[in-house]
Amino acid sequence: MRLFALLLFLSLALGQALLPARTFGLEFREAGGAWIYEGEGVRLVYVPGVGWAEPPLELPPPEGERLPLEVLKALGYFQVPEAGARYGGQGRLFRLVLDLPAPHLGSPEEGVGRGRLEVGLPYLVPGLLSAPWPQGLAAEVRLLPRGTRLTLKAPGSLLRYRLFPLENPPRLVLDLYLLLPEVEEALAPGVRYREVYAFTPEPLRLYLVEAERGRLLPVGTPLKRALPKDLAPDALAVLNGGYFDPKTGAPIGLWVQDGVTVSYPFGRTALMWDGFQFFLGLPRFEAVVAGPKGERVRVGVNASRARYTAHTVPGVVGREGEEGAVVVADRVQALLPAPLDLPAGAWALTFPRGLPPFPLKVGDRLSLYGRLDPPFRYALEGGPLLVQEGRYAFDPARENFKDPRPLQAVAPQAAVAWTREGRLWLLVSEPTTPGVLARGLLALGAWNALRMDGGGSAQLWVRGRLRNPYQGSPRPVVSALALYPP
Repeated sequence: MRLFALLLFLSLALGQALLPARTFGLEFREAGGAWIYEGEGVRLVYVPGVGWAEPPLELPPPEGERLPLEVLKALGYFQVPEAGARYGGQGRLFRLVLDLPAPHLGSPEEGVGRGRLEVGLPYLVPGLLSAPWPQGLAAEVRLLPRGTRLTLKAPGSLLRYRLFPLENPPRLVLDLYLLLPEVEEALAPGVRYREVYAFTPEPLRLYLVEAERGRLLPVGTPLKRALPKDLAPDALAVLNGGYFDPKTGAPIGLWVQDGVTVSYPFGRTALMWDGFQFFLGLPRFEAVVAGPKGERVRVGVNASRARYTAHTVPGVVGREGEEGAVVVADRVQALLPAPLDLPAGAWALTFPRGLPPFPLKVGDRLSLYGRLDPPFRYALEGGPLLVQEGRYAFDPARENFKDPRPLQAVAPQAAVAWTREGRLWLLVSEPTTPGVLARGLLALGAWNALRMDGGGSAQLWVRGRLRNPYQGSPRPVVSALALYPP
């Protein structure tokens, strides 16, 4: 009875396509007028015009080296369940979904190959033989006793895969990425340009300069904008710097140039350094205002408010119940009720209305001084912090970001990072969010990382050439980080 059912089943399958023996891991040869198929512990013999000699059953006939899949199914050749296959793709992602007869018990896995990649699936998946593989990718499918083996080839490309299970209903998903090759180019001793992928787990392409040594300098002039390459034409590499007011070009945040404070803190994380030793943190900054008769009073700065607060960023400053002295070139230009509109090129001292720290009138001298504690020769504020001592640290709420929307948008990101071994990275990513960039940098081995101005400002110039893709014309910026040879 069982044999009859088997023969009935096979008779319905006679129209099935024939596949080369090598598809099943079998070798084909002719000997003594018979066709012999051997491999994987199996031997099949067919005599043309007579039938199957090994095994002696009424099974569908082969055609030379080509065998019916159903013959091997009937013989119990396959030791794994069969799974259906569905396909889809978007951009550089090709997705294969296997519909399983039972939940998959294996763990997620992933891998990378340069030009060639092998993936094993613990199921019989004949549907892969007709999969619409992406252009430029050659796929070899083997239906073997213990599963389906994919050999994928794309010369000159980087291949990445992720394999993970889903439930309700049970599925196994294969995500395959066909990526541009990575790039590496020596620039100077201990300095190289790289294009690499960080995996988040989605692939994220980074354009970066990696330096084991060198000189890093902040460059630029407040209120003046230029392309980063023009701010440091002799540098090996130039990365756009911190934030600035788009209307006036006034820098926003701490900027220390060779020990001189160019711009005052805004309440975000800053990069601070001497030589080739780098630190990240919210600046500890001491600011003092000197009055017309030499009086001195400590003040808060921008977001670090106090009873007396110095404001250095153009826009609306101060609060109801306060008064402000607007200062240009160390002279009080006006005394106004707050909130007041601070113009570019000016700073303001706010204080409780009618209670200045010392008597003030228009025309009086008023000077602002500040210093880092401890002092650093160079500093440039950016933010938010992305990675801190090998841990994910992205949390804009801890810094002075009043509008979180720009940090949620998918856009090019610029960052400064370094590894635990001390290799410095100046980098720009393809469009993503800061949080995803933080995860990618962690996966790539970053020990600390800080976001700089992003979006349209994100630019990495190497020897005068813009290396990250850019839509339209590059945006002039106010500050940048320039890397020079040691």
